Amino acid sequence: MIQATLRMDFAPQKMDEALKILRSIIERIRAETGCISCSVYQDTENEHLIVFEEKWRSNDDLQRHLRSEGYHRVLLVMEMAITPPEIRFDNITESSGVEIIEEARAKKRE
Repeated sequence: MIQATLRMDFAPQKMDEALKILRSIIERIRAETGCISCSVYQDTENEHLIVFEEKWRSNDDLQRHLRSEGYHRVLLVMEMAITPPEIRFDNITESSGVEIIEEARAKKRE
């Protein structure tokens, strides 16, 4: 799985426009082949920071998406940011759940 994360800082007068554009394309991106999830978040500590996160099944799916019209709109939003966005593509080979917490808590009791 590939997780793509964009962290973008906007001038106050650009926040609504950026959020509107990103929210308008989320459903279309979610419908793309290989998309696991797509979400947009506003940071609770910095109200001018938007985090746009996508998860893709494979690198091929991500590459196809990066060439899409939907991603072109994401690039346009990135250009609106007041500082260069932080862009990360993380290749996740393993994922775990509550069992990790249970294991750690059990070791604490030993």
